[in-house]
Formats: sequence, C-alpha cells, structure tokens
Amino acid sequence: MIVGVPKETYPGERRVAIVPGVIPSLIKARLDVLVESQAGQAAGYPDQQYLDKGAKIATTRQEVFQADILLAVRAAGASAEGGRADLPLLRPGQVMIGMADPLGCPQAAAELAAKGATLLALELLPRITRAQSMDVLSSQATIAGYRAVLMAAMALSKIFPMMITAAGTLNAARVLVVGAGVAGLQAIATARRLGAMVSAYDVRPAVKEQVQSLGAKFVEMPLDSAAAEGAGGYAQQMDEDFYRRQRDLMTRVVAESDVVITTAAVPGKKAPVLVTGEMVARMAPGSVIVDLAAERGGNCELTKAGQTVVHGGVTILGPTDLPAEVPQHASQLYSKNITTYLLYLVKEGQLALDAEDEIVRETLVARGGEVVHPRIKQLLAPA
Repeated sequence: MIVGVPKETYPGERRVAIVPGVIPSLIKARLDVLVESQAGQAAGYPDQQYLDKGAKIATTRQEVFQADILLAVRAAGASAEGGRADLPLLRPGQVMIGMADPLGCPQAAAELAAKGATLLALELLPRITRAQSMDVLSSQATIAGYRAVLMAAMALSKIFPMMITAAGTLNAARVLVVGAGVAGLQAIATARRLGAMVSAYDVRPAVKEQVQSLGAKFVEMPLDSAAAEGAGGYAQQMDEDFYRRQRDLMTRVVAESDVVITTAAVPGKKAPVLVTGEMVARMAPGSVIVDLAAERGGNCELTKAGQTVVHGGVTILGPTDLPAEVPQHASQLYSKNITTYLLYLVKEGQLALDAEDEIVRETLVARGGEVVHPRIKQLLAPA
C-alpha cells in the first residue's frame, strides 16, 4: 500500500503529518511512502531528507492523492476550505487519517463520506493506556502550553522571575493557569521554570496533586464538578449556572494576577466564558491574558481569534494554532502519534479496520459511503 503525505493547505499551518525519521518504520511494515514536494519545508524538513530515508516525492497534489492512505495534520473539517478543495481528488476506498474536527464540523465528514472515502479522526481517540502514544491532542497541547507562556512573557510589562539587585527588588510575576489538562500543566511547568509565582484552577479536584507537584498553588472553589469529565477522559460541557458561579468565585483571583492563561475547551462545543469583561477591567494595566480556547470562541469574553486586543491596558492574545508556530518539534510529536496509530492498523502490509477494537471504533468516522460514527451521525440528524 502507498501512504501519501499532502502538503498542508490551511492558512498559517506549517506542520507536516510525518517527518523523515519515521519513514523506515513504515517501509519495514511494507508500506511505500509518497510525500508531496515541499510538504515538510516549512517545518524544517526539506524533500531531500525524505528521499534519504526512502520516500518518494510527488511533484503534484494530484499525484500524492493517488496513495491508498493519506496522512494529514488538518483533514476535512479541520482544514475547511482546503478540505473541500481536495474532495474531487478523493476516490472510493481511499483512507484519510488526521485531525478532522468531526464534532465541530460534521458536515465536512459527510461530504468526504459521500466520495466513498474512509475517514479516521485522531481527535476522537479514547483516553486509554494503549492509545497514549497516538494521542495527538495531548502532544500538540504540550507545545501550545509551552508557547502560551512565552507569548505572555513577551507581552507582559514585567519580568517573570524575582530579581534582587542593587537598584532594588523586583517581585515575581503572578501567573494563573485556568484548566490543568495537558496544555495547562505544561504552561504551569514553563511559567515556574521562568520564575513566576503560579496558581492554577481546574473544575476537576483530582488534578490538585498534579498542579502541586509542579510547584504551583491549586485554587479551590466550592463547586460541584463531579460531571466535568465525560467519557473517554475529555472535558464535558457544564450548564450556564455552573459557569456563572465559577466566574463569581474567579473574579478576585483573576484581578490579583499579572498573567492569566486559559485552556478550557470542550470538543465540538463553544468554549465556556470564564473571564468576563468585568474581570478584565479589574486587572492591573500591563497585565496579559493568553486564551488558548480562542479558536472555539474563547474563554475570555473579549478574546478575538487570531488577534491581539488591548482593553483598559490589559493585553488579550487569541492565538489559534500555536503548535504551528513551533512546527519542527510539533511535527515530530504529531508524526510519532500518527505513525504509531497507522502501524497499529496495518497487518501484513494491509490496512485492517476491526470495528470491535475500541481505538478503531472511536476514531472511525466515515466508511463505505456513509458516516458511521454514532456521535457524528447524531450531529448530522435533522433537528
């Protein structure tokens, strides 16, 4: 079978689905690798590196789409216009693997299904032990959490660490991380390494020990959050009354912070508003908010996706694709995830999709001309 790696077409996307280093493992599994010319260029992987590892280079997009299996960073709904533009190149039985945003954009999955192609969406991987090495959301969130702190440090009117100098003492910056998932934990660790005083809040009390193990203070709030974690280990949307009470309790904590990094996102849903305009108004001028949920509408009421907003002297950053800003290492991690996933599915050089396997069942979105994933089918059902 031929594995194809198209060049990413989403605006600003600099990652590539596989890096040259993983190609020998694919060849060993009796798979040929075809990479679109310059697919890895923006991530620091020129064509020659792929050739040196045994891949072939496709000079046109049409050529790479002759592959049996296509590996992408952003496929279908995750690429929007690019995914739709590629539809005419797909053929029945062809397999597309990547991040496809089927929960946020189910119609794109339906359009791909109509072409007779098979879609496997990596965002839907179950949070189970044997799928950890395939978890693209976690690997890319690690990069995003790290990058968010660097953005905040550059925009803040203070420095992060305490400094005792002959000219006086500079107090350490106070950083609040909202959401202690993978991105949040990496943000905590990075802010601590830079010398900040860090506190963190999460609706799941179970993460308290993880937060404290990184040297941060866990902010506790008297809220019933038992339902905050849904099936598969992913965050679950709460009702508006819960978020209202949460905002009330957070007002003082936010006002005392120099930097607030928000990471709360629910797959396929609009991000909950956790930081209101009133909270921002109480922050000191020169403070910074980095909203990692900007692409889903933002955790801050004033966030504008992909833009920098200054409100009352407070800078609000709304990055939408932070891993793409560190494309070499982000691609390296993503490549390991998607290659591990693919090799899990390949038996004797052929793709074997066992619908009884939890990993396959949860990620299989479309097959045989129709959407087969129950959650996506429900989203597509007429109201």
